[in-house]
Amino acid sequence: MIVRPYPNWLRMMLVIRGSVILDIAPQLIVTIGFAALVTVLRNSLIVDKVHLTFVPFSLIGLTLAIFLGFRNNTSYARYWEARNLWGTVLNDTRALARQALTLVDDHREAPVFVNRLIAFTHALRHQLRGTDAAADLARLLTEPERTRVRDVRYKPAILLVMAGEWLREQRRLGRLTDPLAQAMEGPMCRLGDALGGCERIAGTPIPFTYAVIIHRTVYLYCLLLPFGLADSIGGMTPIVVGFVAYTFFALEALSAEIEDPFGTQPNDLPLDALCQGIEATLLETLGRRDLPPVPQPVDYMLR
Repeated sequence: MIVRPYPNWLRMMLVIRGSVILDIAPQLIVTIGFAALVTVLRNSLIVDKVHLTFVPFSLIGLTLAIFLGFRNNTSYARYWEARNLWGTVLNDTRALARQALTLVDDHREAPVFVNRLIAFTHALRHQLRGTDAAADLARLLTEPERTRVRDVRYKPAILLVMAGEWLREQRRLGRLTDPLAQAMEGPMCRLGDALGGCERIAGTPIPFTYAVIIHRTVYLYCLLLPFGLADSIGGMTPIVVGFVAYTFFALEALSAEIEDPFGTQPNDLPLDALCQGIEATLLETLGRRDLPPVPQPVDYMLR
């Protein structure tokens, strides 16, 4: 995620990081170059046979902008839902840590429960990004616990089961009454819902055919646009085409980038920072002072 002070109007015009300009630069250069070629050759035999006006492009451009806006809204809805799910993870792990300290008669075993909750958040991040969770689990779990989750496919789900087993053990020892255990089951269920919601977003992309239709229409529109503008605006055709192409290409690239909000691209969610924040607040709940450092953006990027 890009985290930076809002620049003034001139720096905003020139900013590169997080603007997707580098991602679309090759196709943008090709489109502008093709527009310049059409402008230079507009009186040649080949180009002169292609008679187009700006009228159909106005109609198609309006429709295309609506479809691009719809896709961008759909991608942002996925991004915002993912952020809300991680907000649920933060809120409910905090609630469970507090309840383990205040509702359980003997809270000396609470660190075991809290460590499992922290391990759950890190395991969820690694599962969503397809990375290895071994290093984070090694510092949070005991050897028997690590052995139990080492070879399982869905580590966050098993860690929730282990957290639930801790509650069962407290009930068995008489440290937690049934009504209080039921109260703690609510946040546990919401963590399971958040896990399933994240898996749904990560495992269900926007239908591919929909993306292909928009992609093809955008590129055909921008490549044909010079034929409709060259006779009316002449040498300004490459500039106008470049402006239109930048708008459409950038919207398409941004929609594709935030469609999967759990990645490591500049505009994705900062899962590393979110997990460190959750770990810090849960450890502080236990009275610990050896907290992980506050995440700092590197070149305005917070991961």
